[in-house]
Order: sequence, then C-alpha cells, then structure tokens
Amino acid sequence: MPCVRTVLCLLAALSACGAVAFLGYCVYFDRKRRGDPAFRRRLRDKRRAQHQKAEGRGAQLWDPAKNEKLQELFLQEVQMGELWLSRGDHRLGVEHLSNALLVCGQPEELLKVFKHTLPPKVFEMLLHKIPLICQQFETDMNEQEYLEDDRD
Repeated sequence: MPCVRTVLCLLAALSACGAVAFLGYCVYFDRKRRGDPAFRRRLRDKRRAQHQKAEGRGAQLWDPAKNEKLQELFLQEVQMGELWLSRGDHRLGVEHLSNALLVCGQPEELLKVFKHTLPPKVFEMLLHKIPLICQQFETDMNEQEYLEDDRD
C-alpha cells in the first residue's frame, strides 16, 4: 500500500506543477501580447470603429426630427387604412395598415390591437402581407447601406 500512496502523491505533485507551469505560460504570453505595440494599435482602432458605429446607430434611432416624421407617417398610414376600410376597399386598407406596421416602434402591440379591432378577413389579409413587407424592408435597407458605403 505505501507504494500506491507514493505514486498518488507523485501524480498529485506533478499535476500541481503542470497547472502552475500552464498558468505561468498563460501569464507570460498574455503580458507579451499586451506589451506589443501592434496589438495596442489594433485594439484602439477596433474600439474606435465600434464607438463610431454605435454613435451612428444612436443618431439614427434617437433623432427627434426623424421620430416626429415617423410618428406623423404612422398616424397618416393608420388613418388612410381606416378610411379605405370604411369605404370597403380592403386591399388598399391593408396596404396602408401594413405601412403603419412597418414604421411602428412596437409592431407586436399594434398587431394585437388590429386583431381585436379589424374584421377577421381583413386581419388575415394583413397577416399574409407581413412577410412581403419584411422582405421589401430588408431589400430597401440593403440598398440604403450599399448607397451609404458608396458615399464613404
């Protein structure tokens, strides 16, 4: 039995030494990497790019002038949709209501309201229109990004 204990103690000591050596290796190369001027420059450039990208997104989302225009457009589209539905032209009504969904800040909530207020036939038409709206919106956004990239 003493032989087994000796072997186990030896294995424990070797594994502890191996863990310490591995940690030392990690610390050594981490310090070497952090001290490298090229690494610092790449890190600084990456942070600047992220910061500029975040500023660009923030300006797009929280621009009060754009938000007012979107609110006006939203209200106009809802009113036009209601007008066409009241006249009996469901196709144009759904078109305008789908445009309102597109510019709405909370489309899920608006869909819940539409579900309770619209006739079932019209609501079904609106639900069938949603994938088309999303596809067109993605296409428009990709074109806009492409044009913005060309300007830069």
